[in-house]
Amino acid sequence: MFYVQRDAQGQLVRVEAAAYAEATETLPADNHEIQAWYANEVMETSLKQLKQSDLEMIRVLDDLIQVLTSKGVIRVTDLPAAAQAKLMDRTQAREALGGLSHLIDDEETGLI
Repeated sequence: MFYVQRDAQGQLVRVEAAAYAEATETLPADNHEIQAWYANEVMETSLKQLKQSDLEMIRVLDDLIQVLTSKGVIRVTDLPAAAQAKLMDRTQAREALGGLSHLIDDEETGLI
């Protein structure tokens, strides 16, 4: 059984397994609204995880491009103009922050 609170339009705004003061009713676990509530919560959590992962991967790709260009494997001019502009913006922003040093914690471990 789940304790729920609804808004003025009758939509669920809070669902808890334990009773709470603002709960207006209870619904069984197999209720379609409860199932939809938790399915939406799982989706939101997954989207947040992907967004964080995207931010982390941007950093990995940025570093990878820097390494490949510094070793002469690729040239920045090999990339499309839009990518070149974005890389230039990121390079300038990183240089304004003191370059590449101090951006990765010394305690970070693991390989790509």
